[in-house]
Amino acid sequence: MNSLYFTEEHQLFRESLRDFLNKEVVPHIEKWEKTGTIERFIWKKFGEMGFFGIRYPEAYGGLNLDLFYTVIFLEELQKIKSAGFAAAMWAHSYLAMTHLNAEGDERIKQEYLAPSILGDKIGALCITEPFGGSDVAGMRTTAVKKGNKYIISGSKTFITNGVFCDYYVIAAKTSPELGNKGISMFLMDSNLKGVTATKLDKLGWRASDTAEIAFDNVEIPEENLMGEEGKGFPYIMQHFALERLIMAINAHARAEYAIDYTIEYMSQREAFGKTINKFQALRHTIVEHATDVEHCKLFNYAAVARLDKGEYVVKEATMAKLKSTKVADETIYSCLQMLGGYGYMEEYPLARLLRDSRLGPIGGGTSEILKEILSKMIIDNKDYKPAVKH
Repeated sequence: MNSLYFTEEHQLFRESLRDFLNKEVVPHIEKWEKTGTIERFIWKKFGEMGFFGIRYPEAYGGLNLDLFYTVIFLEELQKIKSAGFAAAMWAHSYLAMTHLNAEGDERIKQEYLAPSILGDKIGALCITEPFGGSDVAGMRTTAVKKGNKYIISGSKTFITNGVFCDYYVIAAKTSPELGNKGISMFLMDSNLKGVTATKLDKLGWRASDTAEIAFDNVEIPEENLMGEEGKGFPYIMQHFALERLIMAINAHARAEYAIDYTIEYMSQREAFGKTINKFQALRHTIVEHATDVEHCKLFNYAAVARLDKGEYVVKEATMAKLKSTKVADETIYSCLQMLGGYGYMEEYPLARLLRDSRLGPIGGGTSEILKEILSKMIIDNKDYKPAVKH
Protein backbone atom coordinates (compact mmCIF):
# COMPACT_ATOMS: atom_id res chain seq x y z
CA MET A 1 0.00 0.00 0.00
CA ASN A 2 2.88 2.36 0.69
CA SER A 3 3.72 2.61 -3.00
CA LEU A 4 0.37 4.36 -3.46
CA TYR A 5 1.72 7.40 -1.59
CA PHE A 6 5.50 7.03 -1.32
CA THR A 7 7.97 7.18 -4.20
CA GLU A 8 11.56 6.01 -4.24
CA GLU A 9 12.60 9.59 -3.43
CA HIS A 10 10.39 9.48 -0.34
CA GLN A 11 12.04 6.26 0.81
CA LEU A 12 15.53 7.71 0.32
CA PHE A 13 14.48 10.72 2.37
CA ARG A 14 13.20 8.40 5.12
CA GLU A 15 16.50 6.53 5.22
CA SER A 16 18.58 9.71 5.38
CA LEU A 17 16.34 11.18 8.10
CA ARG A 18 16.51 7.95 10.11
CA ASP A 19 20.32 7.92 9.85
CA PHE A 20 20.47 11.57 10.91
CA LEU A 21 18.21 11.00 13.94
CA ASN A 22 20.17 7.94 15.08
CA LYS A 23 23.48 9.73 14.75
CA GLU A 24 22.67 13.28 15.88
CA VAL A 25 19.62 13.01 18.16
CA VAL A 26 19.37 9.60 19.84
CA PRO A 27 22.68 9.94 21.78
CA HIS A 28 21.29 13.07 23.52
CA ILE A 29 17.68 11.99 24.16
CA GLU A 30 18.19 10.69 27.73
CA LYS A 31 19.95 13.91 28.73
CA TRP A 32 17.21 16.11 27.25
CA GLU A 33 14.49 14.00 28.87
CA LYS A 34 16.18 14.50 32.26
CA THR A 35 16.93 18.22 31.90
CA GLY A 36 13.81 19.19 29.95
CA THR A 37 16.04 21.37 27.77
CA ILE A 38 16.83 20.64 24.13
CA GLU A 39 20.17 22.24 23.30
CA ARG A 40 20.28 24.85 20.54
CA PHE A 41 22.85 23.04 18.39
CA ILE A 42 20.33 20.40 17.28
CA TRP A 43 17.92 23.03 15.91
CA LYS A 44 20.73 24.35 13.76
CA LYS A 45 21.55 20.84 12.50
CA PHE A 46 17.89 20.25 11.58
CA GLY A 47 17.93 23.57 9.72
CA GLU A 48 21.14 22.76 7.85
CA MET A 49 19.65 19.45 6.71
CA GLY A 50 16.55 21.25 5.41
CA PHE A 51 14.14 19.42 7.74
CA PHE A 52 12.42 22.62 8.89
CA GLY A 53 11.89 23.75 5.30
CA ILE A 54 10.18 20.65 3.95
CA ARG A 55 6.88 22.31 3.02
CA TYR A 56 7.97 25.96 2.72
CA PRO A 57 8.76 28.06 -0.37
CA GLU A 58 12.22 27.93 -1.88
CA ALA A 59 12.33 31.75 -1.77
CA TYR A 60 12.91 31.55 2.00
CA GLY A 61 15.24 28.56 1.96
CA GLY A 62 12.57 25.89 1.97
CA LEU A 63 12.28 22.76 -0.15
CA ASN A 64 8.61 23.08 -1.21
CA LEU A 65 8.02 19.31 -1.04
CA ASP A 66 4.74 17.40 -0.96
CA LEU A 67 3.02 16.55 2.32
CA PHE A 68 4.22 12.95 2.37
CA TYR A 69 7.72 14.20 3.18
CA THR A 70 6.10 15.78 6.24
CA VAL A 71 4.47 12.42 7.04
CA ILE A 72 7.90 10.77 6.97
CA PHE A 73 9.38 13.54 9.14
CA LEU A 74 6.65 13.04 11.75
CA GLU A 75 6.70 9.23 11.67
CA GLU A 76 10.44 8.92 12.15
CA LEU A 77 10.44 11.45 15.01
CA GLN A 78 8.00 9.20 16.88
CA LYS A 79 10.43 6.28 16.79
CA ILE A 80 13.36 7.70 18.78
CA LYS A 81 11.86 7.32 22.28
CA SER A 82 10.96 10.96 22.96
CA ALA A 83 7.64 12.42 21.87
CA GLY A 84 8.72 15.56 23.75
CA PHE A 85 11.66 16.08 21.42
CA ALA A 86 9.41 15.37 18.45
CA ALA A 87 6.86 17.91 19.69
CA ALA A 88 9.45 20.65 20.01
CA MET A 89 10.51 20.09 16.40
CA TRP A 90 7.06 19.89 14.81
CA ALA A 91 5.52 22.65 16.96
CA HIS A 92 8.23 24.98 15.64
CA SER A 93 8.00 23.82 12.04
CA TYR A 94 4.27 23.18 11.66
CA LEU A 95 2.52 25.39 14.22
CA ALA A 96 4.50 28.64 14.52
CA MET A 97 5.98 28.61 11.02
CA THR A 98 2.67 27.71 9.35
CA HIS A 99 1.27 31.06 10.49
CA LEU A 100 4.43 32.96 9.46
CA ASN A 101 4.13 31.51 5.98
CA ALA A 102 0.36 31.95 5.62
CA GLU A 103 -0.22 35.34 7.26
CA GLY A 104 3.21 36.96 7.50
CA ASP A 105 4.11 39.77 5.09
CA GLU A 106 7.35 39.82 3.12
CA ARG A 107 9.32 41.46 5.96
CA ILE A 108 8.16 38.85 8.48
CA LYS A 109 8.99 36.04 6.07
CA GLN A 110 12.50 37.39 5.49
CA GLU A 111 13.22 38.22 9.15
CA TYR A 112 11.48 35.28 10.85
CA LEU A 113 10.45 32.49 8.44
CA ALA A 114 13.83 32.27 6.65
CA PRO A 115 15.85 32.07 9.94
CA SER A 116 13.30 29.57 11.30
CA ILE A 117 13.88 27.32 8.30
CA LEU A 118 17.64 27.54 8.99
CA GLY A 119 17.16 26.72 12.69
CA ASP A 120 18.54 30.12 13.74
CA LYS A 121 15.21 31.21 15.28
CA ILE A 122 12.81 29.02 17.25
CA GLY A 123 9.07 29.76 17.31
CA ALA A 124 6.08 28.99 19.51
CA LEU A 125 2.37 29.28 18.71
CA CYS A 126 0.37 30.86 21.56
CA ILE A 127 -3.37 30.22 21.40
CA THR A 128 -4.50 28.21 24.46
CA GLU A 129 -5.22 30.16 27.65
CA PRO A 130 -5.45 29.14 31.32
CA PHE A 131 -9.21 29.77 31.42
CA GLY A 132 -10.02 28.85 27.82
CA GLY A 133 -8.62 25.40 27.03
CA SER A 134 -10.29 24.22 23.82
CA ASP A 135 -12.54 27.31 23.78
CA VAL A 136 -10.47 29.43 21.38
CA ALA A 137 -13.19 32.06 20.98
CA GLY A 138 -13.28 32.58 24.75
CA MET A 139 -9.71 33.89 24.95
CA ARG A 140 -9.06 36.92 27.16
CA THR A 141 -5.68 38.16 25.93
CA THR A 142 -6.10 41.62 24.40
CA ALA A 143 -4.18 43.73 21.89
CA VAL A 144 -4.99 47.45 22.16
CA LYS A 145 -3.86 49.80 19.39
CA LYS A 146 -2.04 52.91 20.66
CA GLY A 147 -0.52 55.09 17.98
CA ASN A 148 1.76 52.90 15.89
CA LYS A 149 1.93 50.13 18.49
CA TYR A 150 -0.19 47.34 19.92
CA ILE A 151 -0.19 46.77 23.69
CA ILE A 152 -0.68 43.08 24.50
CA SER A 153 -1.90 41.89 27.91
CA GLY A 154 -3.03 38.47 29.06
CA SER A 155 -1.69 34.94 29.38
CA LYS A 156 -1.24 31.71 27.45
CA THR A 157 -0.59 28.17 28.68
CA PHE A 158 0.56 24.72 27.50
CA ILE A 159 2.80 26.46 24.95
CA THR A 160 5.41 24.12 23.43
CA ASN A 161 8.83 25.83 23.12
CA GLY A 162 7.41 28.70 25.20
CA VAL A 163 10.45 29.17 27.45
CA PHE A 164 13.39 28.81 25.08
CA CYS A 165 11.96 30.16 21.81
CA ASP A 166 12.90 33.43 20.10
CA TYR A 167 9.44 34.56 19.04
CA TYR A 168 5.75 33.94 19.65
CA VAL A 169 2.90 33.84 17.18
CA ILE A 170 0.05 35.08 19.39
CA ALA A 171 -3.71 35.19 19.08
CA ALA A 172 -5.23 38.17 20.92
CA LYS A 173 -8.49 40.09 20.88
CA THR A 174 -8.37 43.45 19.13
CA SER A 175 -12.14 43.84 19.47
CA PRO A 176 -13.25 41.81 22.54
CA GLU A 177 -16.89 42.78 22.06
CA LEU A 178 -16.98 40.88 18.73
CA GLY A 179 -16.16 37.45 20.23
CA ASN A 180 -14.42 35.17 17.73
CA LYS A 181 -14.68 37.90 15.06
CA GLY A 182 -12.46 40.15 17.18
CA ILE A 183 -9.32 37.96 17.28
CA SER A 184 -6.12 38.92 15.46
CA MET A 185 -2.70 37.28 15.04
CA PHE A 186 0.56 38.93 16.08
CA LEU A 187 4.28 38.29 16.03
CA MET A 188 6.24 39.05 19.21
CA ASP A 189 9.88 38.63 20.15
CA SER A 190 10.11 36.58 23.35
CA ASN A 191 12.68 38.83 25.04
CA LEU A 192 10.49 41.95 25.28
CA LYS A 193 9.79 43.81 28.51
CA GLY A 194 6.64 42.53 30.19
CA VAL A 195 6.97 38.91 28.99
CA THR A 196 7.29 36.20 31.67
CA ALA A 197 7.55 32.52 30.72
CA THR A 198 7.23 29.83 33.39
CA LYS A 199 8.13 26.22 32.65
CA LEU A 200 5.41 23.66 33.44
CA ASP A 201 6.05 20.23 34.98
CA LYS A 202 4.38 17.54 32.85
CA LEU A 203 3.51 13.85 33.07
CA GLY A 204 5.11 13.15 29.68
CA TRP A 205 6.80 15.00 26.82
CA ARG A 206 9.58 15.65 29.34
CA ALA A 207 12.21 16.73 26.81
CA SER A 208 10.09 19.58 25.42
CA ASP A 209 9.71 22.85 27.26
CA THR A 210 6.05 23.71 27.84
CA ALA A 211 5.27 27.13 29.27
CA GLU A 212 2.69 29.36 30.81
CA ILE A 213 3.36 32.85 29.49
CA ALA A 214 2.20 36.17 30.93
CA PHE A 215 2.06 39.39 28.88
CA ASP A 216 2.04 42.56 30.97
CA ASN A 217 1.42 45.53 28.66
CA VAL A 218 3.93 44.28 26.10
CA GLU A 219 4.52 46.77 23.28
CA ILE A 220 4.95 45.54 19.71
CA PRO A 221 5.06 47.57 16.47
CA GLU A 222 1.84 47.73 14.44
CA GLU A 223 3.55 46.02 11.51
CA ASN A 224 3.74 42.85 13.68
CA LEU A 225 0.02 42.34 13.08
CA MET A 226 -0.14 39.26 10.85
CA GLY A 227 -2.74 39.30 8.12
CA GLU A 228 -5.89 41.36 8.67
CA GLU A 229 -7.16 42.60 12.01
CA GLY A 230 -10.13 40.54 13.18
CA LYS A 231 -9.28 37.56 10.95
CA GLY A 232 -7.36 35.59 13.61
CA PHE A 233 -10.08 33.03 14.29
CA PRO A 234 -10.46 32.04 10.60
CA TYR A 235 -6.65 31.84 10.31
CA ILE A 236 -6.48 29.50 13.31
CA MET A 237 -9.35 27.36 12.03
CA GLN A 238 -7.73 27.20 8.58
CA HIS A 239 -4.69 25.42 10.02
CA PHE A 240 -6.53 23.02 12.32
CA ALA A 241 -6.88 20.35 9.63
CA LEU A 242 -3.09 20.12 9.28
CA GLU A 243 -2.53 20.20 13.06
CA ARG A 244 -5.05 17.40 13.67
CA LEU A 245 -3.53 15.29 10.89
CA ILE A 246 -0.09 15.83 12.44
CA MET A 247 -1.42 14.55 15.78
CA ALA A 248 -3.05 11.58 14.01
CA ILE A 249 0.14 10.65 12.14
CA ASN A 250 2.16 10.93 15.35
CA ALA A 251 -0.33 8.57 17.00
CA HIS A 252 -0.23 5.82 14.39
CA ALA A 253 3.57 6.07 14.20
CA ARG A 254 4.14 5.70 17.96
CA ALA A 255 1.63 2.83 18.10
CA GLU A 256 3.46 1.12 15.24
CA TYR A 257 6.76 1.60 17.08
CA ALA A 258 5.25 0.09 20.26
CA ILE A 259 4.03 -2.97 18.32
CA ASP A 260 7.37 -3.49 16.55
CA TYR A 261 9.27 -3.22 19.82
CA THR A 262 6.87 -5.58 21.61
CA ILE A 263 7.00 -8.22 18.87
CA GLU A 264 10.80 -8.17 19.07
CA TYR A 265 10.65 -8.48 22.88
CA MET A 266 8.15 -11.37 22.67
CA SER A 267 10.42 -13.28 20.29
CA GLN A 268 13.17 -13.26 22.93
CA ARG A 269 11.30 -13.51 26.24
CA GLU A 270 10.70 -17.08 27.43
CA ALA A 271 8.08 -18.44 29.82
CA PHE A 272 7.03 -22.03 30.50
CA GLY A 273 9.63 -23.37 28.12
CA LYS A 274 8.83 -21.29 25.04
CA THR A 275 9.03 -17.73 23.77
CA ILE A 276 5.93 -15.73 24.67
CA ASN A 277 5.18 -14.98 21.01
CA LYS A 278 3.85 -18.55 20.86
CA PHE A 279 1.01 -17.92 23.35
CA GLN A 280 -2.27 -17.52 21.49
CA ALA A 281 -3.77 -14.92 23.84
CA LEU A 282 -0.77 -12.62 23.35
CA ARG A 283 -0.54 -13.25 19.61
CA HIS A 284 -4.19 -12.41 19.07
CA THR A 285 -3.97 -9.26 21.18
CA ILE A 286 -1.04 -7.98 19.11
CA VAL A 287 -2.86 -8.78 15.86
CA GLU A 288 -5.96 -6.85 16.99
CA HIS A 289 -3.86 -3.78 17.72
CA ALA A 290 -1.82 -4.11 14.52
CA THR A 291 -5.08 -4.20 12.55
CA ASP A 292 -6.43 -1.07 14.27
CA VAL A 293 -3.17 0.81 13.70
CA GLU A 294 -3.05 -0.15 10.02
CA HIS A 295 -6.64 1.07 9.56
CA CYS A 296 -5.69 4.42 11.12
CA LYS A 297 -2.53 4.73 9.08
CA LEU A 298 -4.25 4.16 5.74
CA PHE A 299 -7.08 6.54 6.64
CA ASN A 300 -4.52 9.17 7.69
CA TYR A 301 -2.56 8.75 4.45
CA ALA A 302 -5.73 9.14 2.39
CA ALA A 303 -6.60 12.37 4.24
CA VAL A 304 -3.05 13.70 3.73
CA ALA A 305 -3.27 12.96 0.00
CA ARG A 306 -6.47 15.00 -0.24
CA LEU A 307 -5.05 17.88 1.84
CA ASP A 308 -1.97 17.89 -0.39
CA LYS A 309 -4.26 18.45 -3.39
CA GLY A 310 -5.76 21.49 -1.68
CA GLU A 311 -8.99 19.89 -0.46
CA TYR A 312 -10.49 21.05 2.83
CA VAL A 313 -10.42 17.90 4.95
CA VAL A 314 -11.42 19.23 8.36
CA LYS A 315 -13.92 16.39 8.87
CA GLU A 316 -11.44 13.65 7.95
CA ALA A 317 -8.61 15.27 9.92
CA THR A 318 -10.85 15.51 12.99
CA MET A 319 -11.86 11.86 12.62
CA ALA A 320 -8.21 10.90 12.11
CA LYS A 321 -7.02 12.55 15.32
CA LEU A 322 -9.97 11.27 17.35
CA LYS A 323 -9.51 7.66 16.29
CA SER A 324 -5.72 7.46 15.97
CA THR A 325 -4.97 8.91 19.42
CA LYS A 326 -7.46 6.52 21.02
CA VAL A 327 -5.99 3.53 19.19
CA ALA A 328 -2.44 4.59 20.10
CA ASP A 329 -3.26 4.80 23.81
CA GLU A 330 -4.99 1.40 23.79
CA THR A 331 -2.18 -0.21 21.80
CA ILE A 332 0.63 1.15 23.98
CA TYR A 333 -1.26 0.21 27.17
CA SER A 334 -1.49 -3.39 25.90
CA CYS A 335 2.11 -3.48 24.70
CA LEU A 336 3.33 -2.39 28.14
CA GLN A 337 1.33 -5.29 29.62
CA MET A 338 3.12 -7.73 27.30
CA LEU A 339 6.42 -6.77 28.90
CA GLY A 340 5.08 -7.54 32.36
CA GLY A 341 7.14 -5.91 35.12
CA TYR A 342 9.73 -4.73 32.61
CA GLY A 343 7.09 -2.61 30.91
CA TYR A 344 6.86 -0.59 34.11
CA MET A 345 10.59 0.08 34.23
CA GLU A 346 12.01 3.35 32.94
CA GLU A 347 14.88 1.65 31.12
CA TYR A 348 12.35 0.08 28.73
CA PRO A 349 10.65 2.42 26.22
CA LEU A 350 7.02 1.50 26.95
CA ALA A 351 6.79 3.45 30.23
CA ARG A 352 7.75 6.70 28.54
CA LEU A 353 5.68 5.89 25.47
CA LEU A 354 2.60 5.42 27.66
CA ARG A 355 3.07 8.81 29.33
CA ASP A 356 3.92 10.60 26.10
CA SER A 357 1.00 9.08 24.22
CA ARG A 358 -1.54 10.20 26.81
CA LEU A 359 -1.34 13.78 25.55
CA GLY A 360 -2.71 12.68 22.16
CA PRO A 361 -6.42 12.85 23.08
CA ILE A 362 -5.86 16.19 24.87
CA GLY A 363 -3.54 18.40 22.80
CA GLY A 364 -4.68 20.13 19.62
CA GLY A 365 -8.35 19.86 20.62
CA THR A 366 -9.59 17.30 23.14
CA SER A 367 -11.40 14.20 21.95
CA GLU A 368 -14.59 15.54 23.55
CA ILE A 369 -14.39 18.77 21.53
CA LEU A 370 -13.62 16.81 18.35
CA LYS A 371 -16.68 14.63 18.90
CA GLU A 372 -18.84 17.74 19.23
CA ILE A 373 -17.39 19.19 16.01
CA LEU A 374 -18.07 15.91 14.22
CA SER A 375 -21.58 15.75 15.71
CA LYS A 376 -22.35 19.12 14.11
CA MET A 377 -21.08 17.88 10.75
CA ILE A 378 -22.59 14.38 10.80
CA ILE A 379 -25.84 14.89 12.72
CA ASP A 380 -26.65 18.58 12.23
CA ASN A 381 -25.36 18.68 8.61
CA LYS A 382 -23.16 21.70 9.33
CA ASP A 383 -20.82 22.31 6.41
CA TYR A 384 -17.52 23.91 7.40
CA LYS A 385 -15.93 25.83 4.54
CA PRO A 386 -12.33 27.01 4.24
CA ALA A 387 -12.23 30.15 6.36
CA VAL A 388 -9.70 32.00 4.24
CA LYS A 389 -8.80 31.77 0.56
CA HIS A 390 -5.05 31.88 0.04
